[in-house]
Amino acid sequence: MRYSKVRVDAIGCELAPVVVSSVSLEARLAPVYRVLGIKEGQLEAFTGIRERRWWEPGFRLSQGAAAAARKALEGTSVGPSDLGLLVYAGVCRENFEPATACAVAEALGVRGSAAVYDVSNACLGVLNGMVEAANRIELGQARAALVVSAESAREINELSIERMLKRPDVDTWKDCLATLTGGSGAVAVLLTDGSFGGSGHRLLGGVQRAAPEHHRICRWGVDPVPGREGAARNAHLTEVMRTDAVAVLKNGVVLGRRTWEDFLKELGWTPADVDRVVCHQVGSVHQREILAAFGVPAEKDFTTFEYLGNIGTVSLPLTAALAAERGHLEPGHKVGFLGIGSGLNCLMLGLAW
Repeated sequence: MRYSKVRVDAIGCELAPVVVSSVSLEARLAPVYRVLGIKEGQLEAFTGIRERRWWEPGFRLSQGAAAAARKALEGTSVGPSDLGLLVYAGVCRENFEPATACAVAEALGVRGSAAVYDVSNACLGVLNGMVEAANRIELGQARAALVVSAESAREINELSIERMLKRPDVDTWKDCLATLTGGSGAVAVLLTDGSFGGSGHRLLGGVQRAAPEHHRICRWGVDPVPGREGAARNAHLTEVMRTDAVAVLKNGVVLGRRTWEDFLKELGWTPADVDRVVCHQVGSVHQREILAAFGVPAEKDFTTFEYLGNIGTVSLPLTAALAAERGHLEPGHKVGFLGIGSGLNCLMLGLAW
């Protein structure tokens, strides 16, 4: 896919206020550590994550997404009435229906002829939303579009900790380790056709690849409560997240390498042409393996997982916003947004910053 007139005008983000350290999570899991003989400090050692953030209990996702959206719109000449598309792209949503995007649209004052809907594709959601927006802009169906997301890790972490305390065995620990990396936050990406003034960052194009044979290795959903299978539908369900972290890493690196090769070919770049990359934020091992597979020096990357954890769909664009704020992304840089999500799916986008 290639684009000729799509700009990323702004990225707004909202950090969750409650800082949760890996040390504090391990303190709650002390009985599990004693049974399994795990030493304190292993959570950070395994993942490289020192702390992450959670929303306050009861915080509404649409509130976080709307706050990030307002920040994205600030300092631009784009208003809610200019938006031809508003997409909510989070894994976490407020309802089965209606779309969480509708609550965000109401909060922002978006209405009328704007398309308002949700997109869901694990941690790739925001990148998929950007492609949705870019396609509409390129076709002349919209002058401006907003892709928003908010993720919350508090609830699934609480349930996973409860599960580990009830079943302090190696299999449960392996299933839940990746869950403990989760963080919370919100982001909004404003894309336009460049007609609102300002320079923006050119979205040049990208590629995507799928390996759906691996869709079982990471799952976040609901299961029947044991012993209640015969009860009324949805009456006795519990939320669970199970991840085979080793399989995700192994197969994700393979898929990522293939996508990276296609990405360079599509944009006519060599590895040396890529000035900076922003990857999905999983943890230290994932970052090291991915960069090695792509032949990208670590100094070209920018990370936030150490202090924000894995915020799902929010991680990559939020990291890009912070990288720009800290001067890591500079005008003229060729930048790769390198996303991978459960499924497995991989999507990479190239920008001229």
